[in-house]
Parts: sequence; structure tokens; C-alpha cells
Amino acid sequence: MPQGAQYSLQRLIHHGAVTGLALAGIVHGVPVLAMNAEVTGVDKAIEKNVKIYLEPVKSTAFNPERLVGEVERLTKTAMRPFGYYEPEIDVTLQGKQALVDIKPGEPVLIQVIDFSIQGEAEHDPPFINALDAYPQKKGEILLHAPYDTLRDTLASLSLQRGYFDWGFLEHRMEIRPWENSARLYLDLDSGERYHFGDTLFQGSHIEIERLSNLLPYEAGDPYLSSKVAKLSQDLAQTRWFNLISVRPRLDIGQLALPPQELGFYNELGVDGIDPVPLKPQLTSNAIIAATRVMQVGSPSVPMDVVLAPADRHQFEFGIGFSTDVGPRGRIRWKQPWINRYGHSLDHDLRLSAPEQQFSGEYRMPLDDPLRDSYRLQYGLRNQDNSDINALEASIELGRHWKFANDWEQTIYLRATYEDFTLAGEKNQVLLLYPGVRWNRSRTRNPNFPTWGDSQQLTIQYSNKAWGSGAEFFRINGDTQWIRMLGENNRFIARMNIGAIETDDFRDIPSSLRFFAGGDNSVRGYSYDSLSPRDSRGRLIGGQQRFVTSFEAQRRITGKWWLASFVDTGDAFTKWAPDDLNTGAGVGVRWISPVGPIRFDVAHPFDNDDNFRIHFAIGPEF
Repeated sequence: MPQGAQYSLQRLIHHGAVTGLALAGIVHGVPVLAMNAEVTGVDKAIEKNVKIYLEPVKSTAFNPERLVGEVERLTKTAMRPFGYYEPEIDVTLQGKQALVDIKPGEPVLIQVIDFSIQGEAEHDPPFINALDAYPQKKGEILLHAPYDTLRDTLASLSLQRGYFDWGFLEHRMEIRPWENSARLYLDLDSGERYHFGDTLFQGSHIEIERLSNLLPYEAGDPYLSSKVAKLSQDLAQTRWFNLISVRPRLDIGQLALPPQELGFYNELGVDGIDPVPLKPQLTSNAIIAATRVMQVGSPSVPMDVVLAPADRHQFEFGIGFSTDVGPRGRIRWKQPWINRYGHSLDHDLRLSAPEQQFSGEYRMPLDDPLRDSYRLQYGLRNQDNSDINALEASIELGRHWKFANDWEQTIYLRATYEDFTLAGEKNQVLLLYPGVRWNRSRTRNPNFPTWGDSQQLTIQYSNKAWGSGAEFFRINGDTQWIRMLGENNRFIARMNIGAIETDDFRDIPSSLRFFAGGDNSVRGYSYDSLSPRDSRGRLIGGQQRFVTSFEAQRRITGKWWLASFVDTGDAFTKWAPDDLNTGAGVGVRWISPVGPIRFDVAHPFDNDDNFRIHFAIGPEF
């Protein structure tokens, strides 16, 4: 008889043999004085399990005779999951310590393996693979864990893949210690597979048609909990909602696993609905029979999506410090939605001594809100740094795509007006130029990436034929890689190559020329201090740039890492310069709650007496 609706801990007990590893965790959680036990005669895995069972025993709670009996009883229980049902156990008490010497005896061998699947899941590949992957064969020593894992895997797959009428016709581990044999039976009746029904959105302030474009399934598709989770994640990525609940319309009390297995998620995690406690109810057979009588064709499950709007105005404040720019501050004002079409507005103010910048972005999502949008960007920037003084105003209109492989593409038209003084020469220029940008960034553990890479390539072109103040072709590319070797060795490599081809270099503003040097460029040199210079030694910027870096980090202890690095590069006028500027040094990293804090001491090779300190907060990308 199907028992999926009445699945409980008692189902894990087979002829008095409890699933030892699972129960050990329950016993281990009891807050009592631990017994010190020394176990001999068995391998490490059995020894560890025996100690887990004996650890909660209070030696003062029993007289010596009863304590020996309790130790023997628990030791036998701890050995059963490994196939040993009749061990000989010799217990010697020495104060609060128990010396447990074990002769395992003959193990129980598997004599019968009878696993089967009925219903539509009989031909479903994940179920077939789960049976094929069962690691034990006839004649081997019985282990409880693989059987329990298979049983739980079939139950989880049933719910994850929409077999909501599932039940075990038989799940039995038959142990015969007197003949050292075991018979394993497992028979799943999956019933029919449910399909997605209609999706009902409730509480949304965004047009339903726009939300429907996010659905990763269509009505009539076979149910998959992974698609339910994807819908929840995609809704969260829009940043339109403060509360997201996505769930199939089912009676949770009939299910054998918690709602997480069905794909109940919101922006913060699981929806929080507890399963209905097990209690006397109609049998699964009766429910299945009644359901099949009422259904015409494949059964379907409607989807309920409950939403609540995100705050319309959100503010972020931040402060920081780096040796490039000194103290810096940031104020960000975000409006994740401003109308029923899901348009958003984002303003950003960044302040530091050498540079002040205000920028904004108006985003207009299209049919696929996460992957296709128009973006209007605008900004003002003032720079006063060494030989550079510039005031820039810009506006940019672009079309943005995000592809399935995580690459992003932006095609844009940009207008820039810049009033700048560079190396004592004052100029004003209005540029109108199109561009295209491709970028991708992938990380694991964003706060301190243990794996990641970032690529970006930008191409821009300007021509006086359409009224731009200068003609140029500009290309700039960045790549950065982070990899780990073991748990304590981390490596970072990065490279930047840029070039601008023009006959109007005097009219190219400082924001488009190339400079090198600083915390994230060539360490050992000050910020943007590497470039061609005029006859008086003043920076004029370069037409090309090449920078590369390699850094090796080694964990010292906990969140502290030691780093060594070599950076080399320069900005120059003619490609393939005679030599590059190189800096090398050592540093310390501390993984703080706000990101890694980096402290470096670097030495530039072209000045034997010079050292420069670099300090920054935040991840590499």
C-alpha cells in the first residue's frame, strides 16, 4: 500500500535496527556530560560511530553493572548500520573511561536486492539513474546508508519532478542475523506525473504580462521544482518586489517531504510554511483513486505567485579609503520601480579629493526584463589630479542584452563634452560616438572570491562626418582570473590592453587617454603617474596601455592571508616600448565583513631607494 503520505521516522526502523547514522545525530545533540571511550578491534568508520553513540552517556547515571550493559547495547546499535549484528563486546571500566574491545563477528551479507519503480516514473531517467547508481551488490556486506539514501532520493525525486501521488508499496530491510543474510526491498509507485497549470499572480504592482514573460515554463509542461525555484530567483533579480512566494497549489499535509523540496522559495529563502503534522487520515490509495477518477487527461497543478512591492526609494551610504584617492564617500539613491512597466532609476554620487562624480541611469526593460532593456545614462565628473584638470558632462543611450552564457552586450551612442587642461594646455571638445561593450563576470563567494573571472572589451569610434570634434578608433580590454590550489593557496592574474588610433590626439580628452600606476594597476607607482610626458615632465597621457599582474596568496591563519606580487606595465605613444615599469612587493589580506582589506608594500624597480604603500578595501571585482 502506498505510504508516501505517512512517511515518518518510524518508517526508518527495520526489525529493531534503527538507521544508526541518522539517529546518532539526534542522540549527539543531547546536552549531557560526555563519556570518554576507547574503542579497539574495528575500523575507523565503525569506531567513530560507536564513540558518537557513547558520547552522551553519563557514567554517574548508572551503577557499574548497568553502565557496562548500556555501553554494550549502544555499541551493538552503532555497529548495525555497518552490517555487524552479532559482535562480541568486552567492556572494561577505568574510572570515567570505558575500554571497549570489539570482535565484530561475521557480517550480514546481502542475499536479495529487489528494487522497482511503477507508474510514469518507470521510464524517467533520473529514477533509472538512481537505481543504477546503487553502490552495493549481492554478496557484499550490508550497509544501511546506501539503502536509506536511495529511499530518500526516490522520495525527493518524486516531489521535485511532479509525482505528487507517489508512495512506497514496499520499503523493507529484512535482516536475518542467525544466517548472516539481508534482503532489501524497495518498490515505488510514482503515479502520474503532474504538469504545470495556470499561474496566478497576486499583489503585483507591475503589469502581469511583463511578469508572465519571466515564466520558465508553459502551462502543460511537466512539473519541475527547479523551474519553480528559477521563477522565484528571476523575480528577485528584477528588484521590483520585497516579498516573493511561489508555490504549487497542493495540500501540503499529503506530502512526505517539507515544502523546500517542492520549490517554495522567496527572496530570503524558504517560504516558511511548516508541513502539517502527521495524523490519521485517508490512505494514499484512496486519495490516488479518487484523484484519478476526477481527472481527465494528465493531472495539472496551478501555480500561485504572491508578491509585495519593494520600497520605492532606497538609499545606500559608504565610506572608504585607498592610497590612490585617499578618503572617499558614496551616496546611492535607487528607485527599483517607478511605474507599472518596471522602469527603474539609479543615481550615484562619488566623492574623493582628486575626483567628484555624479551619474544616473534610467532603465527601461523590454519583453524579457532580465535580459533585454534600453538604458539612458548621464553624468557629471570633475577631476583635479596632478597634471590633469577636467570637467566632463556626458549622456549615453544604449541597448543592453544579457545572454544565457552570462555574457552581456551593450550597443550605445554617447555624447561627451569635456573642458580639460592637460600638461598646461587647455582645450574644449564635444564628441559624439557610438560604441559596443561586451563583458562577463563570474564569482564564487563574492565577498572574497575563491574562484572567478572577469572580462570586458569596449570598442568606440568617432568621426567628424557626423559633427564629432575628433576622429578616433579606440579599443580597451580587461581580463582577470582568480583560482585556488587547495584550501590555502590563492592566485590572481590580470591584464589590460588599450589603444587609440587618431590623427587628432590633441583633441582627445583626458578621460579617453591612457594612464597607468596605482592600487589596481602597477603598484609601486602613484595613481595615473605612468604615461608619456612633455618636455617639462608633465603627464600628457598615452595612445596605448599595457598592464599585467600576477599575485600569489597564502593563508596564514583563519581570515589572514600573506600576498606577494609582481606588476608591470605602462602607457605610451608607440606600441612595443623599449621597456616597461615594474613593481613588486608583499602584502597582507584580512577578510573583513565588508570585504578584504588589502595592505601592500611595493618597490618600483626603476628606483632602488623608493617604496610605496598601497591600501584598499573591497574584493578584486
